Amino acid sequence: MPSGTMRRIAIAFLFVASAQLLLVQSLSGQSSARKHAARPPEYTFKIVRTFPHDSNAFTQGLAYRDGFLYEGTGLQGRSSLRKVRLETGEVIQRVDLAPEFFGEGITLLKNEVVQLTWQSQTGFVYDLNDFHLLRQFSYPREGWGLATDGHEVFMSDGTAEIRVLDPGTLAEKRRFTVHDGNTVVKELNELEFVEGELFANVWQTDRIARISPRNGEVVGWINLKGLLSPVYRLQSGAVLNGIAYDSERKRLFVTGKLWPNIFEIQLVPKP
Repeated sequence: MPSGTMRRIAIAFLFVASAQLLLVQSLSGQSSARKHAARPPEYTFKIVRTFPHDSNAFTQGLAYRDGFLYEGTGLQGRSSLRKVRLETGEVIQRVDLAPEFFGEGITLLKNEVVQLTWQSQTGFVYDLNDFHLLRQFSYPREGWGLATDGHEVFMSDGTAEIRVLDPGTLAEKRRFTVHDGNTVVKELNELEFVEGELFANVWQTDRIARISPRNGEVVGWINLKGLLSPVYRLQSGAVLNGIAYDSERKRLFVTGKLWPNIFEIQLVPKP
């Protein structure tokens, strides 16, 4: 074979080999980039104020309006819906659930309070002013947390899924799965809407997930470890649970089941 032809074949071979190497390096770089993609930002906290809280209240849902906290509590035979004066912790209004119901999350819809129960597949709608029971509704599986942005209602059931309900009928419209990158986030509990994000307690942890309601992506994590002194957490069920937000004064409140305090906190970005 003429030497010129050999040179052309060698050059072509080197060109193809180089292109293949560049492709492999490019794919490797993309894979590495995915592995080391930016993690959601993390936050710690600063306590602004501490308020008293009934340490017998097994907090399942929490909401704020006009200087008062509305609280749903659980446990068989001890479940209730309460209106609580924030400054003093005084329960000024209360309705107890029938003994067969284990109360769960609540949310405020205009002049109504919506409350879930755990495994009874039954929810209640009350008049906000006098807690008069207006109606009941049903849903499949379990009920855990509730929140609303004023246009839709968001419901957790202890899995990684969030159900989106119609605010008028409380019928399910759709669902989305909460995920941090490729990892699903399970055991989502009490919910609250805060400045366009869905905040969710992760059951039996000191963490709150900040979730995009558009696609379920976790856009931040809040670590509240050390918020309550461990000396108070005497029972195994006394875990962090309860988020409420004062949208007018931009105040964030958190508490836990059987905790003696409710805390107003500010979020502090973790370095």
